[in-house]
Amino acid sequence: MTTDTIIQVRDLEKMFTSGNKIKALDGVTTDIRRGEVVVVIGPSGSGKSTFLRCLNLLEMPTGGTVTFEGVDITDPKVNINVHRQKMGMVFQHFNLFPNMTILRNMTVAPVELHKKSKEEAEKMAMGLLERVGLADRANAYPSQLSGGQKQRIAIVRALCMEPDVMLFDEPTSALDPEMVGEVLDVMKALAKDGMTMVVVTHEMGFAREVGDRVLFMDGGKILEEGTPEQIFTNPQNPRTRDFLSKIL
Repeated sequence: MTTDTIIQVRDLEKMFTSGNKIKALDGVTTDIRRGEVVVVIGPSGSGKSTFLRCLNLLEMPTGGTVTFEGVDITDPKVNINVHRQKMGMVFQHFNLFPNMTILRNMTVAPVELHKKSKEEAEKMAMGLLERVGLADRANAYPSQLSGGQKQRIAIVRALCMEPDVMLFDEPTSALDPEMVGEVLDVMKALAKDGMTMVVVTHEMGFAREVGDRVLFMDGGKILEEGTPEQIFTNPQNPRTRDFLSKIL
């Protein structure tokens, strides 16, 4: 793992004002280093997913800055779409195009946005499908796949854009328990290959085994951060201790 920072977050705030005012993020500051796997844990409603979605401005912060590869992407003059292409995003729900085959789902963005040739995009897509054990499903449609297969496709579809960082928003929470392992295995392999990853998850085993650093969030703040060993065996914050005592 290198020490250079790929994402720098400073005093990030997000206020939701529809109905009651909710401060979803309250002064979040952290750095994500290249090649690092950062796992974000915490109770529901703690701001984890909002934090993740602010990293590529799917949610617009109401205060603070996000600097990605040296560019302040919260500056309104910046073309965020250019930078988003370097950030792969995987959601709880797979967001595959139901009317396209798996291969077409994977090649449409590289061809349209990266101007790759169809042949080049398909070759890369088939290599990635091979890697996750789904090469035989290239011509299937999403409706013909299990949830675990769809999520593996969602991950390799994001990889087709050759991103510099991958953002995962609870990628296994919508899956049947027996399908969780196959998705986590793909994520573990990515981590091993040195992909920079920010993962919001309830899978504590994954956080413990794969994370380089764990952030514990509650009330829109990072209350504690450290190595998995520090957080899981010797948490300092009473709120972290309380949270982990209920789920471990």
